[in-house]
Amino acid sequence: MASEVFPFSRSGGLGDVLGVLPEVLAAQETETTVVSPWYGSLAGQPEELWRGSLPELTGGPAPIPELRLGQIVQGGVRYLFLGLPEFDRPGLYFEDDVYRFCMFGRAVLPALRHLDALPDVLHGHDWQAGLVVAHANLAGIKTVFSIHNLQYQGRWNMEEGSHWTGLPEWTLGPDALEFHGDLNLMKAGLTFADAVTTVSPTYAREITTPEYGEGLQGLLVRLTREGRLSGILNGLDQERWDPRTDPDVPAYGDPAGKAAATAVLRAEFGLDDAPILATVSRLADQKGIDLLIEALPTLIQDWNVVVLGGGDPLLSAALSGWAQHPRVAFAQGLNEPLAHRIYAGADAFAMPSRFEPCGLSQMISMRYGTLPVVRLTGGLVDTVPADIGFRFANATPEALAQACAEARAEFDRPEAWRARMERGMALDFSWQGPARQYLALYRKLGP
Repeated sequence: MASEVFPFSRSGGLGDVLGVLPEVLAAQETETTVVSPWYGSLAGQPEELWRGSLPELTGGPAPIPELRLGQIVQGGVRYLFLGLPEFDRPGLYFEDDVYRFCMFGRAVLPALRHLDALPDVLHGHDWQAGLVVAHANLAGIKTVFSIHNLQYQGRWNMEEGSHWTGLPEWTLGPDALEFHGDLNLMKAGLTFADAVTTVSPTYAREITTPEYGEGLQGLLVRLTREGRLSGILNGLDQERWDPRTDPDVPAYGDPAGKAAATAVLRAEFGLDDAPILATVSRLADQKGIDLLIEALPTLIQDWNVVVLGGGDPLLSAALSGWAQHPRVAFAQGLNEPLAHRIYAGADAFAMPSRFEPCGLSQMISMRYGTLPVVRLTGGLVDTVPADIGFRFANATPEALAQACAEARAEFDRPEAWRARMERGMALDFSWQGPARQYLALYRKLGP
């Protein structure tokens, strides 16, 4: 169960994971069903299987008058879309999401019972799935809960939110869902899951510390001690991200062919002959975009800088101002074809993240022969070898600028740079290995 799944709904990495992992699991002879909201802006037309009401969902302050259930079968996976009035609007996420996903979390198991499709193991992703994990646990279903980003926890005032959960009153205390006076749906998933995973081994260790634990480190230390917390590194959709077959870029399969993609990107933004340092990212402090902006006066001495992303309006405004400089280009929002052209055309890729549970951009960039410059945190530690990328420890503009200077010096040694590119393009980030790890975990928990 997840709040988004590519290509039907997506805002970021969570949707990407759910767009690949289920089909890889299905190919490994696992009957796989994905349950996600039937958004008003869903890309795709599910076949409606059922429409009606569920009596067990009519309690609380806002009764649910109608529920509908639709299905799309694709790649050997059954995608079930659960439609509630709260999700019948354009877009994915809103200020009332805690309420919306409480209603959704209460509806999932009754809807699956209606189809006689209760699972052996239910795997919930991020806080939006926390409540359904709690309900599944109390129903005797084995559960896995995956943390994609601990910073977002689904918190709401307990006095109001306690009426939304449909759970027994004993679950609302500090040993379960209560967190500093709030209802916390991330904590619901952590507390009730039989196994908890994160999307990289390093992040699994980091979140047991005060620096990264977001106030939940005590619970996560206990889960580690009990053997219930582990890290399974995300994979990459290597068919979608393949420079040899990517329809958005000039095809190439080795470093020599990359020059055409670089020429396309240079012409698109009117850049000079300096190498290109790029970022495709949410504009957020987590991603260290403010560090990149602060480092720009130094970076543009040696690099053209290209940024694609949307998010924080202050960061967006700062980048828009910098885009007046001939060596800085900024494209706002989500633009997948442009993202492909940037990954292919850039020479280096900056990820100065303050924390990064896994990250996909560094995997994509290496696959396209674009060398990553990354802060040593989370999945960036696990995926970027020192003999391919350029790594730095401190979340400061100075440390980022120094790592980029090291990359620039290496760029001036063509044979060494090409060797790094070749090693990066040869890395295997397929989902086959992670899927086998998940499958082993399911079998360990299953009936």
